[in-house]
Amino acid sequence: MIRSMWAAASGMQAQSMNIDVIANNLANVTTTGFKRSRAEFQDLLYETMQPPGGSTSESTEAPTGIQLGHGVRPVAVAKNFSEGELQLTKNELDLAIEGNGFFQVTLPNGTTAYTRAGAFKLDREGRIVTPDGFLLDPEISVPTDTLPNTVTNSSNCGRPRRRR
Repeated sequence: MIRSMWAAASGMQAQSMNIDVIANNLANVTTTGFKRSRAEFQDLLYETMQPPGGSTSESTEAPTGIQLGHGVRPVAVAKNFSEGELQLTKNELDLAIEGNGFFQVTLPNGTTAYTRAGAFKLDREGRIVTPDGFLLDPEISVPTDTLPNTVTNSSNCGRPRRRR
């Protein structure tokens, strides 16, 4: 009986984690550049009570045997990096990547980070930054007298496309 309670409890814990992942996906459904996650699970060990093909009498054998599982455990929460739905905006600096790739940004401590969120702004110095103020890398400055722009693919890491 203890084994069955442990197996059931492990299943409830796994489903609780699955619901947490789904809830996080729902909470971020309108977050720009958010990539949904998926919980992945794995069987725990099986105890063989009677092996398949084991004899049940002098002239018969068990065709399937008896194996008792010990439950389930979460093994990963994987990100789904498939392309999201493009949205029409009125910001001339909003960009989207079709296909694979990321925008490279520089964090305040100098490290490099990557994002697919293309909602860019201009800082006081005319540099393109994320809404958090992280600089696009390579740094791009836009002069104040610039006319409406068009962005084309400048590398092989995706096809940036201007969102309207």
